[in-house]
Amino acid sequence: VQLVESGGGLVQAGNSLTLSCTNSGSDFSKHGIGWFRQAPGKELEFVAAISWRAEKVYRTSPMQGRITISRDNAKNTVFLQMNNLRPDDTAVYRCAAITYSIPTTYFNDYGSWGQGTQVTVSS
Repeated sequence: VQLVESGGGLVQAGNSLTLSCTNSGSDFSKHGIGWFRQAPGKELEFVAAISWRAEKVYRTSPMQGRITISRDNAKNTVFLQMNNLRPDDTAVYRCAAITYSIPTTYFNDYGSWGQGTQVTVSS
């Protein structure tokens, strides 16, 4: 699994953005995918995850209620739709793979991290 994020950018508060996490390697359909974010000076934070069977995990996410995660195995891609963005959502968003049947919220359980995509929300 080799992951590349895209879709970040500069948006105004209240707007929406959809991030993509695309795999250029093999076995994508056998992996869960998680999204994490890291703001300057802050720790890596769980955002959402989806299992290989498309079961979604949002618990503990600071964006719960404003995000939807989905996957399209035919396109080797996981999407993160983010709505009603706020300035405190500004961060580098990264995706990573997990082999557990149910994804966790702990970054240590993930591997094959992408480089990340910058999301900046202006007020």
